[in-house]
Amino acid sequence: MKAFRTLLKTEIRLSLRGMDMFIFAICMPIVVVIILGAVFGNKPAFDGAEYTFLEQSFGAVSTIAICAGGVMGLSLVVSDYRSRKILKRFKVTPTSPALILAVQVVIYALYSIISLILVYATGAIFFGYQLYGSWLQFLGAYLLVMLSMFSIGLLVGGIAPNIKIASAAASLLYFPMLIFSGATLPYEVMPVALQKVADILPLTQGIKLLKAASLGLPIDSVFIPVVLMIVIAVICTTVSLRFFNWE
Repeated sequence: MKAFRTLLKTEIRLSLRGMDMFIFAICMPIVVVIILGAVFGNKPAFDGAEYTFLEQSFGAVSTIAICAGGVMGLSLVVSDYRSRKILKRFKVTPTSPALILAVQVVIYALYSIISLILVYATGAIFFGYQLYGSWLQFLGAYLLVMLSMFSIGLLVGGIAPNIKIASAAASLLYFPMLIFSGATLPYEVMPVALQKVADILPLTQGIKLLKAASLGLPIDSVFIPVVLMIVIAVICTTVSLRFFNWE
């Protein structure tokens, strides 16, 4: 546990020094909330809706940090540490190479949780946001989406032969999900044809789950997204553990 805490402190400093995650996981979601609040204000999500457009979008915006940390950040740092032989060096120490992977998962989980708190605080303080559903259900859904997206990052970073391929694969997954899943560009304003394409993306299904949880909609209406998140997490985790390249 002492080794874990020491390594965690060191890796957090290194992560903050790079500023990438601070910008994309912390600052960017807050900016999106401010833009949505300023543009749509307290307008209903649609005619007759009992909730505002911002309240409908809260679940989507809260996934920006998960996408940035899990799909892009985690995959690149794992691939980078392997290419620089850091994981290999850990094999000759009293600790395990798995320790540094656990530390990285915790760091990106912390980014996601901090981002969630700041997004909620920004919406509540400046735009009167309120969560209609159960916080317990929402946090459970948030954890499930986080596990699913992080498993994708571990899969890409764990099996990519080098950091260039890992970067290319992560980018192909990250940017389409960031833009078209509803995390930044609201799903509801997309043309129907684009919505059908967006439905293919894993994060889109996760956002649907979070929206239902945040708005207090019946959980059985998102049965497919729940199953899909679980399947993705199980498959990606299993494959990454089976074929993970330590060096």
